[in-house]
Amino acid sequence: MNDWLPWLDRKGRFSGLRAGTFALMLVPALWLAYDAWMGQLGSKPWTQAVHDTGTWAVRILVLTLAITPFRRILDWPKLVGVRRMVGLFVMFYALAHLTLYCIDLAFDWGLIVSEIVKRFYLVVGFTALTGLVALGITSTDAMIRRLGSANWQRLHNLVYVIAALGLLHFALQSKLDVTQPVLVTGLFALLMVYRLMQRFGIPYDTPRLIAAAIVTGLLTALCETAWYALTTGVSAWLVFQANFDAFTYGDISFLRPGHWVLLAGLVVAAAHAWRAPAPRKPRRERNAVPAQARS
Repeated sequence: MNDWLPWLDRKGRFSGLRAGTFALMLVPALWLAYDAWMGQLGSKPWTQAVHDTGTWAVRILVLTLAITPFRRILDWPKLVGVRRMVGLFVMFYALAHLTLYCIDLAFDWGLIVSEIVKRFYLVVGFTALTGLVALGITSTDAMIRRLGSANWQRLHNLVYVIAALGLLHFALQSKLDVTQPVLVTGLFALLMVYRLMQRFGIPYDTPRLIAAAIVTGLLTALCETAWYALTTGVSAWLVFQANFDAFTYGDISFLRPGHWVLLAGLVVAAAHAWRAPAPRKPRRERNAVPAQARS
């Protein structure tokens, strides 16, 4: 039973981190249920519920990818203990997304299958969902032993491809306003920069984390510019120039996704500077006996 209680750690002890994470992951579902109960989902409640669950699935998927770099950047080893739980919540919201979509189409399976097959963004989304289910099913300790750690790791490395597909699905179904998809994509790019830093042995120090935030924020602005320029025909320069309106007018409402990604990266850099442990002395220096003690 201890293995199934989300607020207990592997040793059966209560974990405030796990309990808090579990409660936080339930908030979007409870929020959606409250809006549905109060009739606040608009004229098409099922359609709105489909969009909301899909949006939260993508957001939590990116949050899952943040756990590994954050435990190193923030020197917080216990954070890895909630990674599996958060990943399973991604699958939960993605399956809820599909279920509500089927309800919206009155469980007309012929119509559902034909819609998925003929619409590219639905093919992309369904492919991502299939991958999430595969990762969720194989996330248990028993499956790790059955597959072997190497095969299991190769399978779960597909999470990056799945995340990219989920973000593409999010952007394609958003049509004209891609503010939210660009923002989440920018945060995903920031996390990939952190992982590349780890892979190539680049230290997580404050100056490099600030540089990563600046570069990723700029790339996010360029991504937004390219999307609108290519899909709507709007002048690329005018779209990019909109990123400077927040400074021109001094109004937070003019902040674009690139600004938010930059701010998120700067917050991470500040948190690292605050939590970073003091550098440890070499073992030889720690074991050296002071001269006065020897005399």
